Amino acid sequence: MNDPARMPLSLSPDIGRLIKDRCMKPEGSKPGLIKQLGPGLITGAADDDPSGIATYSQAGAQFGFGLLWTLVLTYPLMTAVQLVSARIGRVTDAGLASNMVKIMPRWIVTGLVMMLFVANTINIGADLAAMGAAAQLVLGAGDHIFTAIFAIVSLLLQVFVPYHRYAGILKWMTLVLLAYVALVFMVKVDWAAVGWGMVWPTVAGTTAITTVVAIFGTTISPYLFFWQSSQEVEEVDRDDAKHALNDAPGEARGEFSRINFDTFSGMAVSNLVALAIMIGTAATLHAAGKTDIATAADAASALKPVAGQFAFLLFSLGIIGTGLLAIPVLAGSTAYAIGEARGWKIGLENKLFEARGFYSVIAVSTLLGIGIDWSPIDPIKALFWSAVINGVVAVPIMAVMMIVVSRRSIMGDYTATLRLRFFGWAATAVMGAAAVAMVVM
Repeated sequence: MNDPARMPLSLSPDIGRLIKDRCMKPEGSKPGLIKQLGPGLITGAADDDPSGIATYSQAGAQFGFGLLWTLVLTYPLMTAVQLVSARIGRVTDAGLASNMVKIMPRWIVTGLVMMLFVANTINIGADLAAMGAAAQLVLGAGDHIFTAIFAIVSLLLQVFVPYHRYAGILKWMTLVLLAYVALVFMVKVDWAAVGWGMVWPTVAGTTAITTVVAIFGTTISPYLFFWQSSQEVEEVDRDDAKHALNDAPGEARGEFSRINFDTFSGMAVSNLVALAIMIGTAATLHAAGKTDIATAADAASALKPVAGQFAFLLFSLGIIGTGLLAIPVLAGSTAYAIGEARGWKIGLENKLFEARGFYSVIAVSTLLGIGIDWSPIDPIKALFWSAVINGVVAVPIMAVMMIVVSRRSIMGDYTATLRLRFFGWAATAVMGAAAVAMVVM
């Protein structure tokens, strides 16, 4: 075990050293800093989807800076879970559902991923509705039309653009999240109150508890587990120089270093953007007494008279951009999960006729999302039930993930370290408590 190629994955890498190493790489050697970012960055950015924006906006508008501590708490927990997901995919060259069926009956795994399908489809519908509403706010009309356009564009990109190109598109789309960081510097912020809110937990009343549960459920979501694990597999399958680490231990050190850097960075982006949204809405909407925020579009609309036209435009365009990033991740994670559970041929690098079942799931999820937007179903109530399903499904999935990553029969010499297992099980316990609280309330 002293072989450096078999060094275990740590939860606390020297990020500064990693950045320095990558930035100083000479031409022709290992990929540079930007190329090291991939599945982890896209996963983290997709976590800040329009539904997540709505949750963080509600928290900021209703409770000011009082719930900022939740995002400090979730960072190490969500990072641990995503590290586990990435590790499973990279070591075994198989997605999360493929590994789950090794320790659970296939019918149970299929049941879990079908619940994921329901939750993700509802989430897609809510995100599309928010994107259409944001477009209507900016342009004055056409919310349903824009919803359909956004959905169809996303679907066509997934079906007809090869993964190695599409992954690059998604990576650059993460830059849209800078809109929310910019918002913080456009408004007056009490930074002393921000610092206090980040370190001192305050929860008063049932509404605050419900919001805390919603933040946990929004930040640590099952679709992210399946997506990042499967994207690691895609990275291996498209690169002839990469192999399952169980078969190629010489690649382990470099790949674990990349996964660390990518995942820590991606989850940091996710939580920093969420903090920016919460801080921005707290400094503007909460300060102005505008606490009745139900959707991301409501937050954008309320910002206009409080923070000005430019802040309103930034927030609105951010909703559309994050939606275009999140929709393919939601639909794609469902397709990976169902395809792996059923043993289908899967992967965005495949052509349509090569993986019909896989692409059919993506199409059905996206089209049903359009249907939800055009139906009389209340997207806010639908999103609530989506959160309930996600909260319930996340716990057994996370528990199985922790068992898989600890099994030498599956992971070989690359089982999770004690530290990673501690934080992974801690995240599972927190999500279990959140699920119980959600059901009780």
